[in-house]
Amino acid sequence: MRNNYKRLGDYIEQVNIRNDDEKVDLLLGVNLDKTFIKSVANTVGTDMSKYKIIKKGQFGCKLMSVGRDRRLPISRLVKYEKALISSAYFVFEVSDESILNPEYLMMWFLRSESDRYLWFQSGGDIRGRITWDEFCTLPIKIPPIEKQRQIVAEYNAVDKRIRINEQLNQKLEETAQAIYKHWFVDFEFPYVTSSGVEMPYKSSGGKMVYNEELDKEIPEGWEVRSLGEFIETINGFAFKSEDFTENGRYPIIKIKNIVPPTVSLTDCQFLEGNLIDKFSRVIVSKNDILISMTGSGPNQMASAVGQVGKYNYSTEALLNQRVCKLEIKMEFFREYLYQYISNDKTHLELLNGSSGSANQANISPDQIKGLITLKPQKGVLKRFQQLAISVENSKRYNSNIKLIELTEILLSKMSRFE
Repeated sequence: MRNNYKRLGDYIEQVNIRNDDEKVDLLLGVNLDKTFIKSVANTVGTDMSKYKIIKKGQFGCKLMSVGRDRRLPISRLVKYEKALISSAYFVFEVSDESILNPEYLMMWFLRSESDRYLWFQSGGDIRGRITWDEFCTLPIKIPPIEKQRQIVAEYNAVDKRIRINEQLNQKLEETAQAIYKHWFVDFEFPYVTSSGVEMPYKSSGGKMVYNEELDKEIPEGWEVRSLGEFIETINGFAFKSEDFTENGRYPIIKIKNIVPPTVSLTDCQFLEGNLIDKFSRVIVSKNDILISMTGSGPNQMASAVGQVGKYNYSTEALLNQRVCKLEIKMEFFREYLYQYISNDKTHLELLNGSSGSANQANISPDQIKGLITLKPQKGVLKRFQQLAISVENSKRYNSNIKLIELTEILLSKMSRFE
């Protein structure tokens, strides 16, 4: 054990309470982002008495695949008073909160160094599993309790700002989607009438014409086209594991990094800069639109194939296999096509045409290019582009990139406290 570090196992204790009376029915799991999520498992006919109960303030973790995932799925329950968790998980709590603050401990688990240590511990198991005893060897620095509370307060202040920004940006995204629907679904885009007054098109008597292919009326002058007329599809590269590094110039974007409506570079691997010429075809730049080509089926919408995200970073990145970039042929089409491809109706159409199984569905570039979309008049598209860019600029004002970097700095500094 390194100087000034303590052994985690001396400060925590397991809790093993079963759902014997079956009064608890909320079933949770923990993802690799260290967050509790509601389970999508079919529990009909399942004996729920065998599940473990986890209470508010307690930790749940799964030690079975740390070596494979290189991350420990662990979280502290704060949202619910009580829930169920699979018997494959370990439930534990802090033995003495006057010595070790549970929130401080959760911060320690968020550190990449903790994941790296536990991943190393899994080296002797073919499945990448670690034992409870190995988990308990995790070194942890435990400063005085007041110092722990100060560290937690600083981290929570930044984290709260991140959550507020996420809520604001979600509202802005909903605003952009609402404008898209109003203009291109309800056909109420701004229209200057013969009297010179700007009014919503359809409701103010704008001329509509019947389109046989869509079996509905559309504004006069609009056309119906396949998406392939407006985009090219660039498939990701099948990188080899030996190409990856823990740090580097070019982040590798995998399916997990598409977090609609954006792309997240959290938990990325990288490519060394001297290899970039070999992979120039799959470079991702700011404002590029990406879509996942593999995922689950419509029974698990949160991870379903066809997730769309816009890349908002200034630094270039690279596409991994089964992630596709939509290269827009005409720039003034970009925001319209982004809203179209990320629309729920379009997503469902892609899902219905996917191949594979419910757990691993696939879509193809030809399927994307074969989607049928409207081609509005150029003036309407340009005006929507301007509005959408204004919304994007507001979202960037609320960007969390620097705040997330700050949380990582705060986590890394924890090892320096005495």
